Amino acid sequence: MTMNVAIVGATGLVGRTMMQVLEQRDFPLDSLRLFASARSAGQSLPFRGREIVVEEFATDRFGDVDIALFSAGGALSREVAPAVADAGAVVIDNSSAWRQDPNVPLVVPEVNGKTALSHSGIIANPNCSTIQLMLPLKALHDRFGLRRVMASTYQSISGAGQSGVDQLRAELRGESPERMYFRRPAALNTMFHDFPDGSDETEEEMKMVRESRRILGIEDLRIAVTCVRIPTIGAHGESVNVELERECQVEDVRRAISEMDGVRVIDDPANDRYPTILDAEGVDDVLVGRVRRDRSAENGFHLWVVADNLRKGAATNAVQIAEIIAAGRTVSAEEA
Repeated sequence: MTMNVAIVGATGLVGRTMMQVLEQRDFPLDSLRLFASARSAGQSLPFRGREIVVEEFATDRFGDVDIALFSAGGALSREVAPAVADAGAVVIDNSSAWRQDPNVPLVVPEVNGKTALSHSGIIANPNCSTIQLMLPLKALHDRFGLRRVMASTYQSISGAGQSGVDQLRAELRGESPERMYFRRPAALNTMFHDFPDGSDETEEEMKMVRESRRILGIEDLRIAVTCVRIPTIGAHGESVNVELERECQVEDVRRAISEMDGVRVIDDPANDRYPTILDAEGVDDVLVGRVRRDRSAENGFHLWVVADNLRKGAATNAVQIAEIIAAGRTVSAEEA
């Protein structure tokens, strides 16, 4: 069964990447419509050898849309996603607006993909840093049980969108950015995300903790996170430390992770092989390396996890969810 698909926020970094992923994965669609703000409407973007004109967003234009991929920010999503869903589209939203709504599935397809079929019109795409962490953690939890997780992120500036990338590139050229997206310089610097009022944890850190527990289905998971932006473009890295319930060896951990769908292990320290930011750029797999024992803890292990934050961390994960929805409708149609 082919689908009518729309992308809301099509001219942004994630929206454009969604178009690339739909084309590269040969998603079964009849039509693709692109929506953006009035400022961006009228642009033409290439897709499958033709140009598609970007339309100005309006909720009354979704009557024939089966799946709407949203990447236009939480405020817009909270305001309009229910109306688009009421019009008949399944909304797959990339913002944080719906991630903690108990009635909205929060989905990483390789980890809890079946929950996508329990939607009521809206499905949430998790935070980019959470998505890549979930794949190795799911593999380890299923095989050995998770006792405790500590993660520190090394997050690409591209996670902040085009404005963040523009600031970094201008600073690297020695120019003053047209717009300071960050309050501090991005070039040759490290930064934390925003702190909510009265909290000593950033919003990004809180997201990763809440979302990890929900996706893995472990409400009391002991997890601590520190999230840092670094002046790179293309992928996020994560230093992850796990304590497992059952005793195992490094090879057991490496094997369990390598058998997880969507993961590729690159781990050969004798030959200086491990995943880097550049290795992950443009790749849909989550890359894992530096698997080694943490000798300071019982059943403790270190991992290094890297993934393209615009692809698996956003666009690809959303398209994979759309594939689940499309496959479910095909099955329903065949059964009917």
